[in-house]
Amino acid sequence: MAKKRPQTKAVKAQVTNGEIPVVGAREPCPCGSGRRYKACHGRAASHAVTELVQRPFEGLPGECDWVALRELVPAATVPLTLKDGLPEGVPSVTLATVLPMAWPALRRDDGSVLLALQNDSSSGDLARDLADTLLRALETEPGTPVTGRRVPADGPRLQDLLDPNSDFTPVVHTGFEFWVPESSDNSNPEVSASLERANAAAIPTVKLTGVDSSYWCETPEKNHLRWVMPHPEEKLLDALARLHAAGTSSLGDNTRLVGSFRAHGLMVPVWDLPTSMSAEECEKPAAEFAERLAAALATDAPLTPEERRARGGLTNRQVTLS
Repeated sequence: MAKKRPQTKAVKAQVTNGEIPVVGAREPCPCGSGRRYKACHGRAASHAVTELVQRPFEGLPGECDWVALRELVPAATVPLTLKDGLPEGVPSVTLATVLPMAWPALRRDDGSVLLALQNDSSSGDLARDLADTLLRALETEPGTPVTGRRVPADGPRLQDLLDPNSDFTPVVHTGFEFWVPESSDNSNPEVSASLERANAAAIPTVKLTGVDSSYWCETPEKNHLRWVMPHPEEKLLDALARLHAAGTSSLGDNTRLVGSFRAHGLMVPVWDLPTSMSAEECEKPAAEFAERLAAALATDAPLTPEERRARGGLTNRQVTLS
């Protein structure tokens, strides 16, 4: 006959009111239950932190450009405007695609802040992770990088910190020299080595001026145009299928709509371009395509068999980035 397990007296919780602080997964839970944090209050906190937010930049000015800078553009910066203004001693806050040594953020010697966009996310909400990093950067000592950390599930998001009426216009750079202020002697060997590696790997990229959130890039085999669009995915696929079936989805001779990315809840159609086609030469055909697309988006008629086949082909050539 199996022995009865000895009865153990339940440990009375030490924290009965208020917020349970976040601790390491294997540490005792601060509530006093006697269990590890991950098996107690950390279970709900972990779920809240890792729950995926499909459109983390929704509601921010320039959502499509946020997605482009996160996934497509090697080197770019954008000045950020805070709702409550800049704290004392912080002359500016600038979003950057990446920073040296993959720092999440950097408080420069002059007190200004650089916030990196392309770092790994510790939770399922990129906007919350970036907001946490930004707040810590505003308070850290000048001349200090900000390290990554596990982000509290109930912390603010970028939408809570940034001015919703501010402009969001990326400046695309040919390299990462913006890492180093002009007044700096660039004597840090680690930063210099990181800068050299980043510049060597950067794909030449140009933002078109005539249409929103469209980026030309140059690769050895062919050039590409990658265009982040704000339209609902199903409606956009229908519109692209109508144009593709009609033979009007290209951007001119020797160009072709080859598929799309899906990133942060938005679609990014991609065109192959000949190596001879520059960003400037994309401007006019891109503007003309935007007019054709607007007309196709306004059409509610059922897809024809040819359009359905075109839609299926476009769907099969979708790649999800995030």
